[in-house]
Amino acid sequence: MNENRVDYLVAGASHAALSALAAIRMHDPAGSLAVLAREGHLPYSPTVLPYVVSGRSAPDRVALKPAEYFARNNIAFLAKHALQSIDACAKRVHFADGGTMAYGKLLLATGATPIIPPIPGLKEVKFHVLRTLDDAMALHAALPRTRAAVVLGAGLIGMHAAENLAKTGAAVTVVEMQPQVLPGYFDSEAAGIIASVFADNGVRLLLGHKVEKLANSAAGCTLTLADGSTLDADLLLVATGVAPVIDYLAGSGVATERGILVDTSMQSSVADIYAAGDVAQAQGFYDGRPLVGGILPDAVEQGRIAGMAMAGDPAAPAYPGSVPLNTYAFFGQQALSVGSQSAGEVVLQESSGREYLKIVMQDGRLTGIFGINRPFDAGIMWQLILRRTDLSAVREQFITEPQKTARQLMSKLWR
Repeated sequence: MNENRVDYLVAGASHAALSALAAIRMHDPAGSLAVLAREGHLPYSPTVLPYVVSGRSAPDRVALKPAEYFARNNIAFLAKHALQSIDACAKRVHFADGGTMAYGKLLLATGATPIIPPIPGLKEVKFHVLRTLDDAMALHAALPRTRAAVVLGAGLIGMHAAENLAKTGAAVTVVEMQPQVLPGYFDSEAAGIIASVFADNGVRLLLGHKVEKLANSAAGCTLTLADGSTLDADLLLVATGVAPVIDYLAGSGVATERGILVDTSMQSSVADIYAAGDVAQAQGFYDGRPLVGGILPDAVEQGRIAGMAMAGDPAAPAYPGSVPLNTYAFFGQQALSVGSQSAGEVVLQESSGREYLKIVMQDGRLTGIFGINRPFDAGIMWQLILRRTDLSAVREQFITEPQKTARQLMSKLWR
């Protein structure tokens, strides 16, 4: 493309980017604005990908914003524009196709990419990942001919995929190095309940197992585990985590650790360059140490704050820190995880059958709440934690009836 310049350039096209675009346009309706998408699709949410895999959502009906939205708000939407490098001194980005664009303010919301573990033989066999819409469509197309599937990793992506594969009638095995499923979201007791539901639905879980090597076979591939046992699969999905996409920052001067280090306005170490979403390493809520949050509500809030700061909005708030929030539906069950397992005292932990509830508090304030088939409003609990709401006066009531009490507090405090 020809050399040009915009006042605001947003690299990335999912939740953080869209939130920033809205915030910029709210304060500056006239400034020139462009958004870059690596893929050839309109913006979509990564959370929809399991539904594309299962066929419940059509790929052409998952866009978060239609093309008309960008035209109406005078935003240039540039598909298939991947960043190659950034010249921070000249305030110019270089694209993988050789083009360039100059900017006044730049937001990096380039998301994350799957981590491919260094397992001998993995790169020689055919495998799937699930991070993009194209990945989801490829996995959906493979379902009808899948008879035996192996999923590496028992995080949210792996468990979603395992469920969808099992529902097609395939024999599914999940291999996870950790001793439990969803280790980043639930303790061992809650994870055990989730694992039992998967087992009851025919999914084999090999927890605490490591893959030593892989090789091609007549059916697809053969995996050899550390204990010497083998697994045969005609479909292999690698879901062993993701890492921020920041390779284009080499030589830019932008400070990084696991992600792009940002302050409470989401600005990086370089003036006029901001970051939000899966690439941003912002302060944690509980101890202030920088971390990559990697959850949708965080992406939306970080994008909003970054957009307001970029546009010079005096109402731009300081980022309060990352509080984990995840909702997970599986085989007709519902699991919720909000906050930290370890940032306080466990004041309630109970389970019965397929129901589970755990509440963690510190100094009369909620720091974490986790449930399986025990309904509560995850968003309200998230706000109670973020606002550091003092629950001392209703502590026992909250422990007994968390959803009812939280709703009552919301109606009084957040009018």
